Amino acid sequence: MTVVYVDLLFLLNLIANYLLLLGAGRMAGAALVRWRIALGAAAGALYAVLIFLPGLMWLTAWPCRIACGVGMAAVAYGGEPHLLRPTVLFFGASAGLAGAVLALELFGGFSLTLERGVFYSRVDLRLLLLVFVGCYFVLSLFFRRIGRTGGGERVELEIALEGGSAVLTALVDTGHSLTDPADGRPVIVAEAARLAGLLPAWADPADPVGSVERCRRMGQRGARLIPYRAVGVDCGMLLAVKAAAIHWKGKTLDGLLVALSPTALGEGYQALIGGF
Repeated sequence: MTVVYVDLLFLLNLIANYLLLLGAGRMAGAALVRWRIALGAAAGALYAVLIFLPGLMWLTAWPCRIACGVGMAAVAYGGEPHLLRPTVLFFGASAGLAGAVLALELFGGFSLTLERGVFYSRVDLRLLLLVFVGCYFVLSLFFRRIGRTGGGERVELEIALEGGSAVLTALVDTGHSLTDPADGRPVIVAEAARLAGLLPAWADPADPVGSVERCRRMGQRGARLIPYRAVGVDCGMLLAVKAAAIHWKGKTLDGLLVALSPTALGEGYQALIGGF
């Protein structure tokens, strides 16, 4: 009979859940609130303990496991407007970690799990931490690559500014949630290099704050700062200008802001647009 120590069982699953929730949140570009992530991880670790208590074997059923995962994501990313994206990534990262652990068990000659599918081992805790961190690093690289290449629909997008217009290939990303703080309308993100010849003289995407100051000193209007979060960036700023018109899919949208990215967005597209 296997003897399970509750404290070690809780600790191992807390660490694994925290790294998975943190990694999925970073991959999704979600707003990361560490105490919420820790609370979600603790809820999952508590579930791992509960399934070993007498009379609670029914918690190991797949509907209960899925409900627990959804609940953990809801707690960890509760303030996120697009909750589905980090939730799906969390399940994907969990599946990837499970595969990595299975491979280690097969080739390493030791066990990291119990028959009920939770993390537990008497292997040195430092070794387990290295395993979790290594899996987190590999999964981060994998999903970040997916995020760059993108799997969404691509459309031709014409952006008309005061200096003319340009046609860009845009990735339609339903997880793209940048909005204008003033009126809540969606913001399009475009590579600044593709619009270089159309921008006013005061606009420097690499210096968004300075650009706004120069615009005001020249007595002009139209420069805005758009806060954003992304992988590795907790709180950044993009320079945005108001477009005369946006043409895509036969639609014409007036007065939308175009945030200027000083770096390339991805392979095969030069702009990001939400699913509106």
